[in-house]
Amino acid sequence: MDEPHTLPPRLRDRLYAVATLVLAVLLLPVAFARRPGRARELACGWALGLRFPAENLAGLTGGARAAFSAARTEALWRHGQLIGLTSGYRDPAAQQRLFDEEVRRSGSPASARMLVLPPAESCHVQGVALDIRPREGARWLEEHGARHDLYRMYDNEWWHFEHHPEFGGHPPRRRPHPGDHSETSR
Repeated sequence: MDEPHTLPPRLRDRLYAVATLVLAVLLLPVAFARRPGRARELACGWALGLRFPAENLAGLTGGARAAFSAARTEALWRHGQLIGLTSGYRDPAAQQRLFDEEVRRSGSPASARMLVLPPAESCHVQGVALDIRPREGARWLEEHGARHDLYRMYDNEWWHFEHHPEFGGHPPRRRPHPGDHSETSR
């Protein structure tokens, strides 16, 4: 990512990552007993569920959910990196509320569209958008996400990724912000 003023990970975040990985290792035998072929993914999901208890993967498409699970499993086991979900699927009413709040805050629908799209255009409503945390997890996903058909879509949103298997592992050109309608490889 092109972020020259990014701060290094905080000690607390590194400790959380180590503790989550240790917990996943401790949970691995139980996960193996339940699902031998998917034990690492299951143990990872349990450990990250404890680290990020407010996560909600419901409403994501099956493909988006599977891609996200595979990516965060790889990130944890191969690189010791945590990837959490701040927001995934949003129903149209919730997306409309976010858009309306941004219109009030920014002063116009055009300026609101730089951060939030109305429901008819939002990939969150379609169940393929993922807002990722922490920033280090988003960096990892930006670097490795194409293997899982997960792509950062906007220059102004380091956290926003979308599941697009139709891109075939080739990241699309990022747009400046969500409301930009310039041609993409979609």
